[in-house]
Amino acid sequence: MHIPAATWFDPTRAEPLAHQPLIARLATQNVVLLGETHTRYDIHRWQLAVASALHAHRPIAIGFEMFQRRQQPVLDAFVVGTHASKSEFLDAAEWGGVWRYDAELYWPIFHFCREAGIPMLALNCHRPLITRVGREGWDAIPVDERDGLTPAKPALPAYRDYLARVAGPPGRASDPATIDRFVRAQQTWDRAFAENIARALDQPTPPLVIGIIGRGHLEYGYGTPFQLADLGVERVSALLPTDTDFDPARDAAIADALFRLPVDFGA
Repeated sequence: MHIPAATWFDPTRAEPLAHQPLIARLATQNVVLLGETHTRYDIHRWQLAVASALHAHRPIAIGFEMFQRRQQPVLDAFVVGTHASKSEFLDAAEWGGVWRYDAELYWPIFHFCREAGIPMLALNCHRPLITRVGREGWDAIPVDERDGLTPAKPALPAYRDYLARVAGPPGRASDPATIDRFVRAQQTWDRAFAENIARALDQPTPPLVIGIIGRGHLEYGYGTPFQLADLGVERVSALLPTDTDFDPARDAAIADALFRLPVDFGA
């Protein structure tokens, strides 16, 4: 089914969605998750447009997979103007060591937060924890070395199949031990994003939390949405950009809404 460029689509009902009613409905949620391919400028522009539209309806906070929880003070300082330059902020955030993708991809969203005084949230956990959980398993990690996380709810069989098929290590997707390690690592990320979002909502008047997260953690509700539900967080919507037309066999449960990107003309 053809989806016209620059339009929204409801994959569950296989029908178009009007922009303004959709944004108004999303503004009533607790969490809106915006999936991404990390290297795509056009997707980051789409994320900024959605965040800006939601900000017009109510207070928001924007959470980023790109930052670890220990870096939250750096984000707080950036939003209030402490860092005088882009390079100063990126150095303080250890960007080149922690994330490594081109910062220019994300800079318009960061700048939007600073201009509008929108809280930036660090959603990720300490990177060595991911490696350790993948290699050793969660139970082997001492409590005081878990970066404040609780164990992830075990993956559904469908998520394991998805990870093995879509995101598994190249050439090793049929090795059960390798897939076990990969699923454990992926779920630690899923849980970290969910727990840090839940923390941001734990206040008398919480903002709408927007999550900027890789799409593999969101598709079909298997990853971060699944962990948010386990934490008791309700009213969560996951949105994904797409370059392709709608395939009901493939896409019917992939997200709460799809946005068909226009042809990109570059950065």
